[in-house]
This record gives sequence, C-alpha cells and structure tokens, in this order.
Amino acid sequence: MNWMAADYASLLWWLDMTGTYVFGLSGGMLAVRRQLDLFGVIVLATAAATAGGAIRDMAIGDQPAAVLRDPSYLVVTLIAGLTAFFFHRLIERASKPVMLLDALGLGTFTVAGTQKALIFGLPPASACMIGVLTAVGGGVIRDLLVSEIPRVLREDIYAVAAILGAGLVILGDHLGWPPLITTALALTATFAIRVLSVWLGLRIPRAP
Repeated sequence: MNWMAADYASLLWWLDMTGTYVFGLSGGMLAVRRQLDLFGVIVLATAAATAGGAIRDMAIGDQPAAVLRDPSYLVVTLIAGLTAFFFHRLIERASKPVMLLDALGLGTFTVAGTQKALIFGLPPASACMIGVLTAVGGGVIRDLLVSEIPRVLREDIYAVAAILGAGLVILGDHLGWPPLITTALALTATFAIRVLSVWLGLRIPRAP
C-alpha cells in the first residue's frame, strides 16, 4: 500500500458502484434486445457488471473478491437489470444506448482497476494490464453468453481506449495529480476515444 490508499479508498468504491451499474445496464439492455426473460436479463446484467472486478481482485490477491464481500455490488446489479427490463423503451431513445453505456463502463472500470492495482503496489505495466482486464472482462462474459464475438476482439479501439486511460491513471500517480483530476481525465479520455472511434469508424490498420 502507498499514499494513494487513503486518497482513493472512497473514490474507488464509487467508481466500482458506477461501473457496476453502467455495465449492468448495458448487459441488461443487450438481454432485452435478445428477448430474454427477466431472469435472463438479471443474469446478463450480473455477468457484465461483476466479472471484470472479480477478475481484477483475483489477479491482485484481494480475496474474497469485493463483489462477494460487499452486498452493495449485487444490489446495484439487480437495480441495473430491473432498470433495463422495465425502462428499456425509454433508454432506447438514446442513440446507440448499449455502446454509450459500454463506453462509460469501460472508462469507469479502467480507472478503478488501474488505481486499485497501483494501491496494491503493482508496477505500471502490470497495473495497466489489470486496468484493461477489469474494463473488458465483464463485456467479454456478457457477449459470450449471447453467442457474440466479444467486442474487445472485433473492435480494435475498444482495448486501445482502455490502455490509454490506464496510462493516464499511471501518469497521474507518477506526477502526483489530485485523485479527482486523474480520475476525470482518464475516464473522459477512455470514454471519448471509444465513442469517437465508433462514430468515425476508426480502426487500427490490418494486414492486407
């Protein structure tokens, strides 16, 4: 542990709660689109919301995982699933709602995962890897459950956005930026890069 622990303890919890709700909502909305029943919506919301954080906690040795220690995670996940089930028509009025929710969850969990890895004393490269795993883990499980190729494997800028966001968290830690500024910059950058890559059709060059 280092000086970040005291500054980030409360912030990390709120980031986790926000990411859990947003990714839960994205999983629930995808389930609704696939015409799953209420149980299926809750299952997909739970997978999307909690898998990334569980992978993070297992990787850094924070056991049992936060989702198993703190009932708030499952409560927030349940609320997200019910929100998607009962209010999906209202949410669908937004342009590309699942993509926008997914991008917000990507940014939130990238920041939370990277910060927690740094708190546990991991070096920058490892913290970046943990941040990316936290961000993409839930989406991978969510997509596999509905027989889709995970976004991280078919949309290049998805993982790249998380890597850049994690890099900003690491830079902020190195330079001693205030926690809120580091969080805001990294989250906004990850979200913006992901959304712009979709709207502009940006891709990493592929072999001809």
